Amino acid sequence: MSTPIVQGWCPGAHRPMMSGDGLVVRVRPRLARLYAAQALGLCDLADRFGNGSIDLTNRANLQLRGVEECDHQPLLTELAALNLLDAEPGIEVRRNILVTPLYQAGDLTACLTRELIDRLAELPALPAKFGFAIDTGPVRLLTTDSADIRLETDADGLILRADGCETGRRVTKTDAIDHVIALARWFAKTYTPEARRMAAVVDALSQEWQGYPPGPVGAKLQPGPCELGALYGAAFGSLPARKLYDLIDDSGATALRVTPWRLILLEGGAAIPAPEFVTDSTDPLMTTDACPGAPFCPQAQVETRDIARALAPQVSGRLHVSGCAKGCARMGLADITLVGDNGRFDLVKQGRAGDEPCQRGLDPETLMTMDFT
Repeated sequence: MSTPIVQGWCPGAHRPMMSGDGLVVRVRPRLARLYAAQALGLCDLADRFGNGSIDLTNRANLQLRGVEECDHQPLLTELAALNLLDAEPGIEVRRNILVTPLYQAGDLTACLTRELIDRLAELPALPAKFGFAIDTGPVRLLTTDSADIRLETDADGLILRADGCETGRRVTKTDAIDHVIALARWFAKTYTPEARRMAAVVDALSQEWQGYPPGPVGAKLQPGPCELGALYGAAFGSLPARKLYDLIDDSGATALRVTPWRLILLEGGAAIPAPEFVTDSTDPLMTTDACPGAPFCPQAQVETRDIARALAPQVSGRLHVSGCAKGCARMGLADITLVGDNGRFDLVKQGRAGDEPCQRGLDPETLMTMDFT
């Protein structure tokens, strides 16, 4: 098996990444939210400049794929017109913020996120994938999602917690972002080329940053109606642009919220039939991960999503089909992981794409007859 190339950075709008089908251009919605007009405009851009689909990433961002290099600058002009582009590339890179998606307008989560966005220029230089989580709802929803500095709540107020620590520091709404910036500056002085995430260096963190455990973890969101509108799942995180346009329009949604869990929330939208999206929480596609695969990714050694869709009903638990050992679609453990290798698949049980397989060289026909229980 060839060793996959780890880029060490994520694509952005100003700095896209070349893939097998063209440029990948990432849009980072502020507060994980697009007004309906912005979302409809992005659907149009996916058709005009991309391959007609929008990817929903595990950082709650949106990606257009298949953009030709000559179309990059015209696309940026259109994104700016929709107010979906940071004026400065440096701010775009720093705006790596996960937001709990069930916040209300003007509440604690919204206020803290807006202040952090306004003060991004005060942050020091940080590694490309360093990120923040504003998980300040009644219960925590982002605990399993990647972030280095977390704002959370307990029964008495706000907790600032460094990822990798079980407890954090008591802060207030007034001084929370001051302390976020201070902790980021401590990290910037502490990390090394080998330890570029907070969890790798927290052993050196002083006790003043610890001592208060955060509050309880909430249940995972599922497709269906919710207090803010309606939630829909996206198989493999892929949103067909035309169908998404119609869904937003037909549901009467006023905004689109994105999550790290392959779910979109149509704010103010009705729960209407949408056969191109996942509307049943028991659908096995909600527990199936698959990267774009070949030929869309130059590192992928197999086609992934057709086999993932076919095998999903046969796997009890989490299924991950990866085009290569890099495992971009899922960094965590899966019950069954299939890894592409020269047109065939290696099988990993209870592991990740880069782990040692228990079987090698399986062809799709063999996989379809296997018992994965």
